[in-house]
Amino acid sequence: ETGTLKRSIVAFNANATELASAEANGVITVWSLPDGQLQRHWRAHTGSVHGLILLPDDRVLSASYDGSLALWTGAGELLRRERTPAPITDAAVDVTDDIIVTGHTDGRVRRWRISDLQLIESVHPHRGGVRAVAYHAPTQRYASSGHDGAVYVWRQGEPVRALTAPPTDARDLAFTPDGARLYGASWFKVFRWDLADGALTIQNTEHRGIITSIDMSADGRRLATISRETDSAVQILDTATGTPLVRFQSHELCGGYVQLSPGERFLATTSDDATVRVWDLAEMSAGVP
Repeated sequence: ETGTLKRSIVAFNANATELASAEANGVITVWSLPDGQLQRHWRAHTGSVHGLILLPDDRVLSASYDGSLALWTGAGELLRRERTPAPITDAAVDVTDDIIVTGHTDGRVRRWRISDLQLIESVHPHRGGVRAVAYHAPTQRYASSGHDGAVYVWRQGEPVRALTAPPTDARDLAFTPDGARLYGASWFKVFRWDLADGALTIQNTEHRGIITSIDMSADGRRLATISRETDSAVQILDTATGTPLVRFQSHELCGGYVQLSPGERFLATTSDDATVRVWDLAEMSAGVP
């Protein structure tokens, strides 16, 4: 998977009572929360899974570098598999809009209906593979970053617009809740674009490696982050300054993925050390060890 990290990812269900992870070998595993008991697992793909969601009707949606989207029952039985024109490198999902947005190695960003996995739209913003995609449902705004170093935003039916190019590739993307700004992750730093004019602000952080994954809090004031290479730190940053508000125990090996649960009770991370870690933020805020 040239140029693409073989990472594990995680996804919470809507009420944060279950957590799913997808390994680099294509296996999906589901645990109950908060006890962390194994519920079920199955081989879903032949490549890394770069998109995963536990749907409200107990189905599971996955998107893989093997070039397929798949819908599963909660027990892991295949309902539908749709082959994609190129391997999937990242995905963003909005259940309310029935949309999954996928980035691909061919430089295209594709939009699909979750309900039947039918392709709705294909846009070709990048020269080379797509690194990350994001979708902001209230404004119906899309964003993508690529191996070409470019970052784009657009709305359905409108021209693709280039933002100020960052000094290094944006490895992950996240909109603020109001859709006014876009954040990106890179070596040591966090990028912030004002979408009114495309202006770029670069924030220093305490990370000492590539920030590979970010997740925005519901109030837009905090950014969960994880990094790799010379660093495996897990932090929650102040979005205004990039300074850490919370530092978590680092993974033993390179960090992979980070996600806040709905309601933000939990934070989950993955790593090359083959662990999935879950922190109970409610207990931490209450001072419970």
